[in-house]
This record gives sequence, C-alpha cells and structure tokens, in this order.
Amino acid sequence: MRVLVTGAAGFIGSAVCDELVDAGHEVVRVDALIPQAHDETSEQDADLQRLDVRGAGSWVGLLRGVDVVSHQAAMVGAGVTVADLPAYAGHNDLGTAALLAAMHEAGVHRLVLASSMVVYGEGLYLCPDHGPVAAPGRSDEQLEAGSFDHQCPGCGKNLGWGLVDEDTRLDPRTSYAASKVAQEHYTSAWVRQAGGRAVALRYHNVYGPRMPRDTPYSGVAAIFRSALERQEPPQVYEDGAQMRDFVHVTDVARANVLALEAVTTGDTDRFEAYNVCSGHPVSIRDVATILGTASGIDPEVTGQFRPGDVRHVVASPARARERLGFAAGVTPEDGLARFVHDPLR
Repeated sequence: MRVLVTGAAGFIGSAVCDELVDAGHEVVRVDALIPQAHDETSEQDADLQRLDVRGAGSWVGLLRGVDVVSHQAAMVGAGVTVADLPAYAGHNDLGTAALLAAMHEAGVHRLVLASSMVVYGEGLYLCPDHGPVAAPGRSDEQLEAGSFDHQCPGCGKNLGWGLVDEDTRLDPRTSYAASKVAQEHYTSAWVRQAGGRAVALRYHNVYGPRMPRDTPYSGVAAIFRSALERQEPPQVYEDGAQMRDFVHVTDVARANVLALEAVTTGDTDRFEAYNVCSGHPVSIRDVATILGTASGIDPEVTGQFRPGDVRHVVASPARARERLGFAAGVTPEDGLARFVHDPLR
C-alpha cells in the first residue's frame, strides 16, 4: 500500500516510516519541521516533503494515489504556559481538520491517527471498600503536605489504580490533551460525513532512539535521560509512586503498521480507538531508578508537584491485542535500560 505519513521526520513518525518500508510498503513522507522537535539536520533529508499540515488544502495532488494516511504530525507535550494554547489548537486541531478535508477532496478515506493516553485525564481509581470511584481533585494544600494519593470520598482511604480501557470517559487536563480529544472528534465526524474508516492509537509514554533532548515538550524519559547526560540526578516529582505505562517506539511503530493494514482492508469498525502500551505498568520513580542504575547516578525524589498533574493512568492492552493482534515486545525494564545508550536528537 501507498502511505502518506505526516510528521514523518519526528520521533515516532520516523520509526513508523522505517517499519512501513521494512514491511514492503511505499511511503510518502511529509513534515513541517517545527523547531520544538527538529534541528537543522532534518532539513537535509532529500526524500522529505517540507509541508505544514495546516495548509493541507494544497496537498490534494500529493494525496492522489495514496491508500491510507498515517497522521503523526502534532505539537506534543503538556504545554509549558497558557501562551502555548494557540500553537496546540493550530497544529493539532486546525491541522487535522485541514488534512481530513484535503483527504476527502483527493478521494482518500482511510486514516490512522496518533492520539494519546492524555485524553483520559486521570486513570481508573479503586477503593478497597467501595470499588471503582471517581477520583476527587487534589488540593494544593494536600500536595504541599506531601499527601499525593487521591482519597475515597466515601471513606477517606487512599485510592489504588486500575487499568483504563478505551471506553473510559475522556477528561483532558492540558492544552495538549484537549487538542488530542479534538483530533479524535474531528476524525469521528469525518468518518460519518465522508464515509471513511479510521483508527485512533492512544499512545502511552513512548520512549526510544531519536527522542528530542533537553526540551520541556519532550517526554519524562527523555527529560530524565538529558539530566543524566549532564551528570545530574533525574528530578522525580511527588513521591515517585505515580503509575504509568512506558512503551518502546519500535512497538508503537509496529502497532501503526498493523492499524494501517487493518483500516485499509476494512478489518476494523468505521472508527475505533486502541491503547498502545507495553502492558507492564511501572512507577515514575522506578523509571528514574532504571535509567540511573544504568548510568551510575541515583534519582532525586523531590516531593515537588505541578498543579493539574495526573496521579495514575495505566492502560489496558486487551482491545489492541484482541482486535489488532498487537502485543508489545519490549518491557520497560529492558527497554529503559537500553534507552540510556540510545541516540537522542
């Protein structure tokens, strides 16, 4: 199949392109090369079309003959300040809407969208006495006192975590998260209006070679790794017990190829969302410890906090395994230890 990949020079997009080529598919590579994610070396790639997804209306000729689009282009990260809001709305919301309109004009009606776990906001919380409960907010006073766990509104006990499936209510907490929910909603509307078929892949914490270094828009694994390169201890917020799922970029790329093939052959519903995760939950403190052990530098658990941070969000891998045939091949313990030596951008 012929696949157009947006964000093709990016961390995940480049891995998707590699996986597609290895699987024997033809790839059309497009990237805007925004400075938050790229340096001047990306501009030297002769096979890359430098185009901005917000202007996708001019791409109709490029899209003709394409079987399916892999939409990886996005402004990523939690957002540093409120001033970032227009950038997220522009690159992610407007960019996706422009791409979908251009695809329809070109007669391309198959899409795989890079979404994110951030659409869920808080994860699933469990009380030992009352079962699943909606997590109440954490006040600044509670966090300043070093009490980081959500407490059951019924009995006051600390809440544990459970696995979030794809039917969980969406509750975006950041500008990035709001933009990813919007991307999914635009895609769902496009599927109904244009007679298309699409899959949204909700990536959990992706890491691996070619992550951008030294940027607040990058993931926590790259931020820890950059600190270690400076011979500084990784700074862990709260008590480090926040639970996440870290998935290696090669597994994410493989999930994309499976989704692209399924959506092209019609082996999916009209619009489906899948968690893309390792299935091996790990705490943020353990992530820092694994990286630090491989580097000989112990992390520092600071007790500091950021208002609005999510305490726990851990994915269920069941639907992707059952319907896409995807199961991650790299555990966080193995992949993070290798990540210490992986090249960053």
